Amino acid sequence: MIIVTGAAGFIGSCLVSKLNKEGITDILVVDDFSKHEKDANLENKKFTAKQERSTFIEWLKNTNEKVECIFHIGARTDTTEFNKSVFDDLNVNYTQSLWEICAKKNIPFLYASSAATYGLGEFGYDDKDESIIPKLKPLNPYGDSKNDFDIWALKQTAAPQQWAGFKFFNVYGPNEFHKARMASVIFHSFNQINAQGFVKLFRSHNPNYTDGGQLRDFVYVKDLVDVLYFAYTQKIKNGIYNLGSGTARTFLDLAKATFKALDKEAKIDFIDTPIDIRDKYQYFTEAKMEKLREVGYTKPFHTLEEGVEDYVQNYLVGKRYY
Repeated sequence: MIIVTGAAGFIGSCLVSKLNKEGITDILVVDDFSKHEKDANLENKKFTAKQERSTFIEWLKNTNEKVECIFHIGARTDTTEFNKSVFDDLNVNYTQSLWEICAKKNIPFLYASSAATYGLGEFGYDDKDESIIPKLKPLNPYGDSKNDFDIWALKQTAAPQQWAGFKFFNVYGPNEFHKARMASVIFHSFNQINAQGFVKLFRSHNPNYTDGGQLRDFVYVKDLVDVLYFAYTQKIKNGIYNLGSGTARTFLDLAKATFKALDKEAKIDFIDTPIDIRDKYQYFTEAKMEKLREVGYTKPFHTLEEGVEDYVQNYLVGKRYY
């Protein structure tokens, strides 16, 4: 059995789809299934059973099932939430409990960290030197919680025989219909184009960047789940890895690619970045990907244009799921 937490969410449901495509159906899907807006993400997917997030830890402690791997994707990911206790409960304490059980039962443990741990990038975006992790300065409680767990994991002497954390950069792709404000800029751009004929991007409040010139490492979710599957099957070296495309692109590039995928002329307007996130806004992220390549991952990532075209034409148009 393989376990996927956060399985009804955006990335988790895409991972279940990837496992199905690889012929794996003995999957326990874990989530808060009271949130029915995510139900469609698991429709037509094959899995053995569902387990509520609130009772999963107790189930895992007591089960006699042979668990091949736990993909811990579930987390509170809202970067506009500033109640630290919420993140401590779900992103730190819960993950620590899973780690400890996996260490005792010798279950491989692959978990989602985040590029939000890098903050403004004062120490760069290189994952090879894990000694910088305690020095990082995330910009919000979400990033703090992910970094807190990374720091804790690196200190543990009792650890799963195989474990890896992955710092997800700006992930986009199918199955994010439920994410509302936290959905990708591509998702919002698609909806704005259809409703109004133009896209609104955040104005730059940093003199080093032009409006729309803010740079992010956008990674297509299909590439991300390919990496997670590779890590599981190849049993890569334990540690914390970046998971981005390795290439920073501007929000203007992203908006133009969305217009192109819809075969429309680009029309772009700029609005002020909301006050509640303005001083916590990353203007540049770019994953150094050499560490992943060195453990044998050779598959190329989608370019931004390739990923946006696939996402828009095959999923957003017609509201289809992966």
